[in-house]
Amino acid sequence: MASYAMTLSPAHFGGKSELGACSLFSPSIIAHKCRRQASNKIRAVMSPTQSQRTPSTTGSVKHAMTMTEKILSRASERSQLEPGENVWVNIDVLMTHDVCGPGTIGIFKREFGENAKVWDREKIVIIPDHYIFTSDERANRNVDILRDFCMEQNIKYFYDIKDLGNFKANPDYKGVCHIALAQEGHCRPGEVLLGTDSHTCNAGAFGQFATGIGNTDAGFVMGAGKLLLKVPPTLRFILDGEMPDYLLAKDLILQIIGEISVSGATYKSMEFIGSTVESLSMEERMTLCNMVVEAGGKNGVVPADKTTFKYLEDKTTMDFEPVYSDGNARFIQDYKFDVSKLEPLVAKPHSPDNRALARECKDVKIDRVYIGSCTGGKTEDFLAAAKVFLASGKKVKVPTFLVPATQKVWMDLYGLPVPGSGGKTCSQIFEEAGCDTPASPNCGACLGGPRDTYARMNEPKVCVSTTNRNFPGRMGHKEGQIYLASPYTAAASALTGFVTDPREFLH
Repeated sequence: MASYAMTLSPAHFGGKSELGACSLFSPSIIAHKCRRQASNKIRAVMSPTQSQRTPSTTGSVKHAMTMTEKILSRASERSQLEPGENVWVNIDVLMTHDVCGPGTIGIFKREFGENAKVWDREKIVIIPDHYIFTSDERANRNVDILRDFCMEQNIKYFYDIKDLGNFKANPDYKGVCHIALAQEGHCRPGEVLLGTDSHTCNAGAFGQFATGIGNTDAGFVMGAGKLLLKVPPTLRFILDGEMPDYLLAKDLILQIIGEISVSGATYKSMEFIGSTVESLSMEERMTLCNMVVEAGGKNGVVPADKTTFKYLEDKTTMDFEPVYSDGNARFIQDYKFDVSKLEPLVAKPHSPDNRALARECKDVKIDRVYIGSCTGGKTEDFLAAAKVFLASGKKVKVPTFLVPATQKVWMDLYGLPVPGSGGKTCSQIFEEAGCDTPASPNCGACLGGPRDTYARMNEPKVCVSTTNRNFPGRMGHKEGQIYLASPYTAAASALTGFVTDPREFLH
């Protein structure tokens, strides 16, 4: 791919068209005009005059489109797109981390030249997060490679860590890339975000097209700023009904994956709508979108609304332009759920679609509980776990490991009072319950990692985890058994030593 692309003319790799990105989609989103990068001209949303447009960007929209089709249409400077079309898409943000970053950098230098410059130093975000707090020399070398490259290229957003002994001594260090991207304002409605990690789809919670790519594609994007993508068709998931107080978004996505299987959304977009989705916080929406890849999804997306805009108020100074599916857009299938009738779920070993009711697994004895990762290590995930511990007033019966996703989450655990606790923080409640002290923010044992990774399963144990995958070997030992669950269910299970329905403590 990259070698072929190098034969294209320089025009293929230049800035975006002068076409104002707002022109195709303005009627419903006048309140949120987009401010493009300085190299692009900013136009009024309803400007009656435009400079000369290329043929590919003229004309009105000829048919209804879904959110994903609209985002890719705008990013490819096309007036309309059909699912299955292959188009060159201009990328707004490229993210890579310490696992895939060195490989991506190597491909970039091989194809574009040892002295080549990245296409835009302000659109590349590099976040060490996976194998950080380890003595493994190769893992540490990966971070050194990222640092050298960022200094060479003057990358604006490099969240570095140098002092592994005290993460708080590293103000730039954030933690898990997907949560850091959101907290640092890199997730914006209507944009295209690519990352060298399959859970990049997490950012779809913001109404943007976000998906994981491989090192080769990322190396090309690093030099060209665009990528050839196939437009996915869209599945629509309509979640209505009042959310019971014993359910979390993790239960919703486990329900959906169990319904359609781990291949049910292969190379499809998964759009989430309905009164339940509208009631979810941004962190809960992230959980929903985070695991679409566990169903094979290309991306997941939630329409941006006042909840989205409120979250972004202090996160970014860049304007953005959300888009929404047309009323008569074509979805290949609708799935409807009455959330009020759902129960707490788990995904049994060894697949995220091996769905079961938590109460059906009450005889499964466990060895440990893990609360963390991009899926289950956010502030609200820990607040949920603390709520269960507080309601029970008991101590955990198995080792319970806590790994905050980011440095901000870690600080929340020690600073935010838990509602109804009389002012106690999560850390105080966890300590009283006998949990392990919250670890340094990183991906931890979610991906296994070197043997000295905190909470890694080095023996064939049974674990209830808030992470996203339970394949053999995922958290370390290939014979380990992982039950995926919500923070509610994980905390309840820690208190009994068995897989436990959280209603046992919440009601």
